[in-house]
Amino acid sequence: MIEAVFPENKQANYEAYGYSAAIKSGGFLFISGQVGVDDEGAALADPAAQFQQAFDNLGTVLSAAGVGFNSIVDITSFHIDMHTYFDTFAAAKQKVFPAAPYPNWTAVGVVTLADPALLLEIKATARLS
Repeated sequence: MIEAVFPENKQANYEAYGYSAAIKSGGFLFISGQVGVDDEGAALADPAAQFQQAFDNLGTVLSAAGVGFNSIVDITSFHIDMHTYFDTFAAAKQKVFPAAPYPNWTAVGVVTLADPALLLEIKATARLS
């Protein structure tokens, strides 16, 4: 069984581009890439604020599925200019995952994301209760 998950009042945003915020399947939640944009879809200019917003947006999708950050088992993050911003990213990540056990993590450096102002995209897999 496959079930699409959308944060409240956000389904139209995802449907406009033809994808789901997340999919429940086989006891897991597969979360589409989340970025540091505000409710109007604008990327936050400050890197620290943008990274925190990406995690906040990830949390919103998790909440819509009825789980939290402690359910995440795997994360892939895509970084623009990774070495310049990695410490800033690590600080935001530490707020969300302050103690072990930490999820599996793969960080990938990329040339660009959908919006040139974006510095990070986070996709994740979480286990469902």
